[in-house]
Amino acid sequence: MKSAVIVFPGSNCDRDAARALARLTGKPAAMVWHKDTELPEGTDLVVLPGGFSYGDYLRSGAMSAKSPVMRAVAAHAERGGFVLGICNGFQVLTETRLLPGALLRNAGLKFACKEVPLAIVNGNTPFTRAYRESRDTEIPIAHGDGRFYADDETLDRIEGEGRVVFRYRDNPNGSLRDIAGIINERSNVMGMMPHPERASDERLGRTGGVGVFQSLMEAA
Repeated sequence: MKSAVIVFPGSNCDRDAARALARLTGKPAAMVWHKDTELPEGTDLVVLPGGFSYGDYLRSGAMSAKSPVMRAVAAHAERGGFVLGICNGFQVLTETRLLPGALLRNAGLKFACKEVPLAIVNGNTPFTRAYRESRDTEIPIAHGDGRFYADDETLDRIEGEGRVVFRYRDNPNGSLRDIAGIINERSNVMGMMPHPERASDERLGRTGGVGVFQSLMEAA
């Protein structure tokens, strides 16, 4: 699997994502600057990493959504290529409308940084199939604007279409219907607030996020 990690001004989890991809796939991930207009040829997976792109100016992910590279990311998704948005990357995906809804300020207005138990709601996606029969995992979060919001019609639609992939067992931010991760209609774009790249190395005692990357390798 050939992967690329997009680097925005203020990204702080780009190298973490790249290391996780290199360790699990055996191939280095390309680091793509946000002002680039093309992705490396043959890219299978694009990762939009966590962080505070543009210092969360205006809204989290709002300015990054206008970066030149996002046109190439959107075209990649339209061709059926895989896109994974993690934390700030999830926010960017909603701002570009590659995913529905929005990520609002956490309930209580406090930054949340801890391990969270997750229910695997849909284990039959390109991002979750490696979890197989597992119904739960644990992955850390680190965000101040992670409260998923959408109108009732949108929530009913994505629930009915099986597009809610991860759900919080103990909602840490007030997300509607405990939603922690969703996919698009074609199941090739996923956004999630938890950080799977921070839970993918046995040496760190965290492996709850490995299934996301293993699933993508199988799918690719």
